[in-house]
Amino acid sequence: MNSDPATNTDAAWVIGLLQAGDSFYPTGSYAHSFGLEGLVQAGVVHDRATLKQFFQLSTLPSLRQAELPLAAHAWRALGEADWKQVGELCRLSSALKTAREARLAADNIGRQRTELMATMRQHPLAIEYVRRATKESWPYSPAVAAALEGRVMGAPLPAVLAGVYYAAVASLLSAAMKLLRLGQNASQSLLTETLSEAPAIIAAAEVVPLEDIGWFNPWLDIAAARHETSDSRMFIS
Repeated sequence: MNSDPATNTDAAWVIGLLQAGDSFYPTGSYAHSFGLEGLVQAGVVHDRATLKQFFQLSTLPSLRQAELPLAAHAWRALGEADWKQVGELCRLSSALKTAREARLAADNIGRQRTELMATMRQHPLAIEYVRRATKESWPYSPAVAAALEGRVMGAPLPAVLAGVYYAAVASLLSAAMKLLRLGQNASQSLLTETLSEAPAIIAAAEVVPLEDIGWFNPWLDIAAARHETSDSRMFIS
């Protein structure tokens, strides 16, 4: 086990990832429940037990097979300046979201994260990414944006994937607290349980081949599609 203290370089990317994953960071993700509100409206998710089931059957498999592998492949492609691959990953990320609400939410969040990185850091890689995305009309992807953030800040791949994992789970729990009778202690205990699975899921996601990326859950997609025309809603998606 490495007992060496963190270096100044380590501290720089750790702080950067903490900033990018904080709810204070203006990505717009706070306005989305990513299909959870639709499932609550349908009565599928209605308490802590069913919320945990939602994480186990939908959120974590999606992270393992889609969002985390997308971020991993994008991190590698950006490191090699393989812009053709980066563009393909952006399009794949959008295509995997079958509900219109989910695609729009991902595009808006990915765009905001990318433009924030290019504006605040003024890093050549981020600036070039925005230029190419604009010129070639790439859909924006939160997973690819997270990989870009990691590359700009010099963060290693496992740390980038850990940030994606935590942000996804924490965002859903934050939304759940508004939608369900779920207190802070219950939320934190569920967060702790879900985070305990992160190392294994991240390790598995790192080696998912490009051709195997994808996760289909009609249960969530139908709820997201119905949510768009709901009589009332708290979240955009």
